[in-house]
Amino acid sequence: MTPIATIEVIPVANPDSNPDDLDGTTETVIVRITDTNGLAGIGECDAPAHVVKAFLEMPTQHLWCRNASEILIGADPVETVALWEKLYEGTIFPGRRGLGIHALSAVDIALHDLAGKQLGVPVYKLLGGARRESLRPYCTIFPGMPHDRSIKELMAIIEGQFETALATGFDAVKMEVLFGDLVSDAELVRHIRAGRAMLGDEITMALDFGYRWKSWADARWVLDRVADCNIYFAEAPLQHDDLAGHARLAATSPIRIGGAEFGATRFEAREWLETGRVHVIQCAIDRAGGFTELRRICELAEFYGADVIPHGWKTGITSACGRHLQAACPRTPLFEYISPVVFDSPLRRDLVSPEPVIENGRMALPEGPGLGIELNEEAVERYRTDR
Repeated sequence: MTPIATIEVIPVANPDSNPDDLDGTTETVIVRITDTNGLAGIGECDAPAHVVKAFLEMPTQHLWCRNASEILIGADPVETVALWEKLYEGTIFPGRRGLGIHALSAVDIALHDLAGKQLGVPVYKLLGGARRESLRPYCTIFPGMPHDRSIKELMAIIEGQFETALATGFDAVKMEVLFGDLVSDAELVRHIRAGRAMLGDEITMALDFGYRWKSWADARWVLDRVADCNIYFAEAPLQHDDLAGHARLAATSPIRIGGAEFGATRFEAREWLETGRVHVIQCAIDRAGGFTELRRICELAEFYGADVIPHGWKTGITSACGRHLQAACPRTPLFEYISPVVFDSPLRRDLVSPEPVIENGRMALPEGPGLGIELNEEAVERYRTDR
């Protein structure tokens, strides 16, 4: 055992980002946990960076509202599940769902990275070992929010991103169709069909509707009309918390329905499976509770005949997490992967390395201890916002 010595919470952001867009890669919060030998593990979460920093650094109020460092310092980082439970119970008063679990996610990821480095093994081995010989990411295709651009301009950007993704080696993509009032539902059908024509028939294609509809029947109308486009799954068709609507849609949709990207903990995932009846759970490793909780969610999904395809729109830390989760979990057929070649994001491009190679739609199993990535300290200093 080499105990934990320090925990550092570092907010970073791209100063040139547009707050009117919908890009989660423009900001993150890094948690770095260092042991007494100077070995460090890193994690991140998908939540407002300075709020997470305040949550993790808040002074202890009582047993259910404790400072994270008081729980972690002196502990054995290999005891990841035990530490998860202590953090969950020690912050249950302010953090049972939502931000507290997001913050716990970053800590849990950093603990797994550090434990893997201490033991000299990749994180997926800590999760039980490889359940597949190679990995299959899907590339998210996102032209940005419409702003003042026409649908013709947006579709041209999408076509260019499709071409880059396929040239980079992907054989699975997700087309973001967050066009809002720019198109009617009938026009949306035509543009989805155009997207499929751009890709050809052999490429796996998913869709993200960005919570477009309040009526499950409206969503069903569109899905019925693109069913012959061979869509792998439909993400976020309805308002996030409309579980009854999701259940009615999932029961009649010709396409798999995905949801729960904002879900926190296995308890909320269970609500999506039992009440929402979705086919695909999309809880994020950097939001739902880290590796410890995502492993539980994957095991839970098996009992309900559902798949887990984790949300992953963040930096290279989260991208690395997706590789390890898919390696270890058999009901994870795909994982979201932001390619820095396809989508221009300084934090996604610069924060960590190395970047894995994609060939014929596949990645090799992660190598190296822990997450197998290194933090770019120069990029951290350039982008950090707490100084």
